[in-house]
Amino acid sequence: MKAESFYSHGKLLITGEYLVLDGAKALAIPSKFGQSLKVETASSSSSNWLSYDDKKQVWVNTQFNLLDLVKTNIKGKDEIENRLFNILRAAYKLNPAVFTSNYNFTTHLEFPKNWGLGTSSTLIANIAKWADVDPYALLASTFGGSGYDLACANANSAVVFQLKKSMPKVEQGNIPKPIQPFIYFIYLDQKQNSREAIASYKDSKPKDIHAYISEINSITETFQATSSLVQAQTLIKNHEKLISEVLNIKPIQERLFPDFDGCIKSLGGWGGDFIMALSSYHPSTYFNKKGFKTVLSYEEMSL
Repeated sequence: MKAESFYSHGKLLITGEYLVLDGAKALAIPSKFGQSLKVETASSSSSNWLSYDDKKQVWVNTQFNLLDLVKTNIKGKDEIENRLFNILRAAYKLNPAVFTSNYNFTTHLEFPKNWGLGTSSTLIANIAKWADVDPYALLASTFGGSGYDLACANANSAVVFQLKKSMPKVEQGNIPKPIQPFIYFIYLDQKQNSREAIASYKDSKPKDIHAYISEINSITETFQATSSLVQAQTLIKNHEKLISEVLNIKPIQERLFPDFDGCIKSLGGWGGDFIMALSSYHPSTYFNKKGFKTVLSYEEMSL
């Protein structure tokens, strides 16, 4: 049986959240944690999909006839199966030549699936590699979104992602080494639905969105060149203020951590998943006392 293996990195969006959808420059980093996909030609007349979480526990186990599935609207037993089936059907439409037999698929996650590091985006990226299709086209026909997470999936360092006339432009980004020791990521355990966050933004964004995009672009560029923690904190505070105005939501530091000695920024969908703290000291004691147990340094999180 022929076997192939694929791997994609998770992601964190450092600047440009929401506005990246309208062409803002977004700074993002690939995480050390990712997801693998192994594909083997099946010896039986059906395909099997087996997914393991970061604890090596099975969280998806389903059998189906792949050749029937991609040509019909077969329903899964739950939402997870239906999303998986839709991805496979979308990949088939982009490149039917790959779907010539049944296969056994096995995935392994390296991070808790509720962390928001890209359970879906790493899956899209891996299936795109196996099916030999454009990952951005596969994303557009399934989950939607800007695609910055797909740029991170295949990156080995920070990236600057931008949509130019709806086409992805990816350049090498930079998280300055002088400030890396002061960057920490804290998991809030409040999983955000990316599709819902995007829909809410599209419904409520202000008419002068391009003025905000211009300011965010400036922050993204300046942040990559700074060697000062104080300047980096000022840039992040300004970024939070701008996105706060766009979303009409108070910044998370004002809402939850007003007494924190440092600067805090939401990452991705506001209100959950990970936040970033810029601090001159390791903030684990502060966040642990408030009930947040997962505090990772930049070195522990970033590829």
